[in-house]
Amino acid sequence: METRPPLPPYTRETAAQKVRGAEDAWNSRDADRVAGVYTLDTRWRNRAEFPVGREAVRDFLKRKWAKELEYRLIKELWAFDGARIAVRFAYEWRDDSGNWYRSYGNENWEFDENGLMKERHASINDLPIAEADRKFLWPLGRRPDDHPGLSDLGL
Repeated sequence: METRPPLPPYTRETAAQKVRGAEDAWNSRDADRVAGVYTLDTRWRNRAEFPVGREAVRDFLKRKWAKELEYRLIKELWAFDGARIAVRFAYEWRDDSGNWYRSYGNENWEFDENGLMKERHASINDLPIAEADRKFLWPLGRRPDDHPGLSDLGL
């Protein structure tokens, strides 16, 4: 049986660990790594797409990161209760024409007893930004521990 610690029920500390782990995985832009934290029958809502199942999530992520270049994400714990976690996030990316965006959103997550995410509901809005207005400037990959979070950046 697959497990993805920390396991529910979550405390503030373990919920924050789960959020940072998700941020690190998404910043890897490795669709296999990210998809591996979801149940085989996971259910998503992401903008106007509704992937069902780990394979559909993997395919979605591959399409996403082919479009959203130089993707850098920060997630922040918003609330938690039992097996549920709410997150707010922002990420920056550019399209293949060099236009930059900051995407803001909220996610509601529900986990099974093994710590795999069985539901993910995301609401996301995109804001065009000038390249000079970017705030997420670390090298691609994991956000450095000393880089400010969303609240510290005033986002």
